[in-house]
Amino acid sequence: MLKAVGGVKYEKPPFIRLGDADIRELFPSGLEYNAPARGVWNIVHMGVLVPESHQVYVCAQGCLRGVALTVAETDQMDRLSWVSLSEEDMFDGTLESDVVDGVAEVIEKLSHRPPVVLIFLSCMHLFAGADYEVILDQLRAKYPDIDFIDCYMTPTMRETFSPVVWLNKRMYSLIKPLPLDKKSVSIIGCDRATDENSELVKLIRDSGLTLRDINYCKTYGEFQRMGSSAVNISYLPTAFAASQELSQRTGASALHLPNAFDYNILKENYQKLCETLCIDVLDLSEYECKADEALKKTLAAVGSIPIAIDYTAVTRPFELVYMLSEKGFNVRYIISDEVGEDAQPFNRLKEKYPDIMLYSSDNVNMFNAADEPNDPVLAIGQKAAWFFSTDNFVDIVSNGGLYGFEGIASLAELMTDAFLNKKDRRTVIQQKGWGCSCNAQI
Repeated sequence: MLKAVGGVKYEKPPFIRLGDADIRELFPSGLEYNAPARGVWNIVHMGVLVPESHQVYVCAQGCLRGVALTVAETDQMDRLSWVSLSEEDMFDGTLESDVVDGVAEVIEKLSHRPPVVLIFLSCMHLFAGADYEVILDQLRAKYPDIDFIDCYMTPTMRETFSPVVWLNKRMYSLIKPLPLDKKSVSIIGCDRATDENSELVKLIRDSGLTLRDINYCKTYGEFQRMGSSAVNISYLPTAFAASQELSQRTGASALHLPNAFDYNILKENYQKLCETLCIDVLDLSEYECKADEALKKTLAAVGSIPIAIDYTAVTRPFELVYMLSEKGFNVRYIISDEVGEDAQPFNRLKEKYPDIMLYSSDNVNMFNAADEPNDPVLAIGQKAAWFFSTDNFVDIVSNGGLYGFEGIASLAELMTDAFLNKKDRRTVIQQKGWGCSCNAQI
């Protein structure tokens, strides 16, 4: 891994001692590098989750190339179309009408009429001041039996919502309010179903409640029935805004129960959930003991091997690092460019484990990191595996559907397996959309 040796001085260093890190800006911005770890979901994978939907991308051909390659990997080419945006469209006064005509042509040529169409407009429409409402009004008038929703492929707009947060908001805005069913609960904004073994899912199901999730929906009608849930749960930070907006529209209660590695936060989450659902508080002692035992077994197996964790693996990497460090694991490296929901664990780590090294995933000086000689490392996350050149890694993205104490126990087992069994990282991490049920290659 990269080290400050041989008199090399970086203008913008790609690594820093955790004790020297400033939570307000871990690393200065500048020219960026994108590691070839493709497991994180993009907007194409997310859009496919809306059952029976059809996506139409209206953008320049360079952007369309990436979209087409992604959907080809998922073996879902029949669920996506595109309309090419030309330079002339920007100044000849046809920007809106070209979108309307292009989408209409796509619909007329489909073998079936989709109940919902997601229209992805691009940065160029934003820069040119396209009137989105005119586009949608004309399409809705022409096809009243189809729900149209405006989505955006605008990676340049980084100072607003991220593309993932924004698309979640748009996808769940399709759900129409229904009479609330007190026996119905929805989990919002997950790109894969929550592990059935988690105490979260068991608690809901064992209480005789109906659990709804976009991942369970086979038809657009089933997706719409999520509008009847009396409680909407989010646990990913990218799902929070969508859950809040949906709940405000339907009148449901919104609960954000972060996917934590702090035992006390998990207990608080379940306390809130039980109070909201008006059910008996769950006795978590058995689950807590199971997590502790799994961690002890893993520690005995992996010993003192250095561990590297990246931010794509879990949504609270600093909290995971703190928990593992407190349990005796030798966590040496963190790869993250910012601090999210886990600011408090970050500050505790700075105080108690200041010599942990923090690496940027985006800094251009990380370009050669994977070619540097490395001591054996156990990685959690695809980017950690790439940068530390290790085939001993936990292949997981955005918590991988794991949650709660059962999730911690499962992660411990995955760590043991990764330590004992190598993976071909170059083959594994190049697959887009980790765990995407629509991906024929996974």
